[in-house]
Amino acid sequence: MELITGTLNGIIGSSGFALMTDFRQLIMIALACVLLYLGIVKKFEPLLLVGIAFGMLLTNLPGGEVYHTAMWITNNVDYGEVLRHGGLLDILYIGVKTGVYPSLIFMGVGAMTDFGPLIARPSSLFMGAAAQGGIFVALLMATLLGFAPNVAASIAIIGGADGPTAIWLTKILAPEYLGPIAIAAYSYMALIPLIQPPIMKLLTTEKERKIKMETLRPVTKTEKIIFPIMVTIVTVLVLPSVAPLLGCLMLGNLFKECGVTDRLSDTVQNALMNIVTTFLGISVGATAVYDSFLSIDTIKIIVLGLTAFAFATACGVLFGKLMCVLSGGKINPLIGSAGVSAVPMAARVSQVVGQKYNPSNFLLMHAMGPNVAGVIGSAVAAGCLLKLFG
Repeated sequence: MELITGTLNGIIGSSGFALMTDFRQLIMIALACVLLYLGIVKKFEPLLLVGIAFGMLLTNLPGGEVYHTAMWITNNVDYGEVLRHGGLLDILYIGVKTGVYPSLIFMGVGAMTDFGPLIARPSSLFMGAAAQGGIFVALLMATLLGFAPNVAASIAIIGGADGPTAIWLTKILAPEYLGPIAIAAYSYMALIPLIQPPIMKLLTTEKERKIKMETLRPVTKTEKIIFPIMVTIVTVLVLPSVAPLLGCLMLGNLFKECGVTDRLSDTVQNALMNIVTTFLGISVGATAVYDSFLSIDTIKIIVLGLTAFAFATACGVLFGKLMCVLSGGKINPLIGSAGVSAVPMAARVSQVVGQKYNPSNFLLMHAMGPNVAGVIGSAVAAGCLLKLFG
């Protein structure tokens, strides 16, 4: 009897219930369940949000020992120690810390992206660049709120509406804030259909929203093959720090367009993308540990992220209005909102809003120009911030 009692006491004493000593763990478990609800039921970026939420759940259940914050807070991570004594999510997190996952995600995005609309109308590049204005507005605001410059830069990149870029920059500049920044970035990306339309309508007239754009010129196969090669050469020569992200983006696109690597393109778009997305989501979620996540700074990050998105949309639309004037009314300024790099969601929002005011209007392909330009722009902006604050 004593043996049974001792065994039961040992099981109870080592259980998660006995090890739960902080009420904040319960809050994080509840928050993870809310995020799972948003991802599964509301379909908010489910491919990443479900993984992030489950990683958050695992890391805050006491006793699991799947992730150890102490292994990652040092500037000189001992990867041998991680492999020997780390938990499952510590080992998966190596791909985040080394920048492998974000770069491979970019390769998949490149393989799924058609740069034709940008090539057909190169001026779209300026709308994509203008939409990055939200990043620099958020950088200023974060600095004024007392964040260190490196942390402010990591928060600001949320305005690029590019989750992998936000993760890539944050893991270098402010790894201790990776959890809240990643969750804010992907949550707001999912909310783009709710965030953008009111701003688009506020900054444009009904006449502008009804503008019907001419069909884009056909883009040759040769142009599509040369484009990723030349963009890589020029951009990396100017800003070498963007080589991992931009290089993988353009390599993925080259796989798609060159016509001789169909198997590689298919693998990158599907199998590789799905595997990396799984590992990225769960390992990023693991960084949302209760003692660092539940803070005033997290609330500030969420507010600043929303501000960055709003200003990015506004900057894109306002530049679209300028291009509308310069083109003699041939460019619908709504496509400027797609300058944020949430591909292709932001372009679809431009299409939906435009068609609401003119049912015969088809802005999707026109909006894809600024949209894919935004992907390039967010990577370049991240490279600039890394150069300034890294």
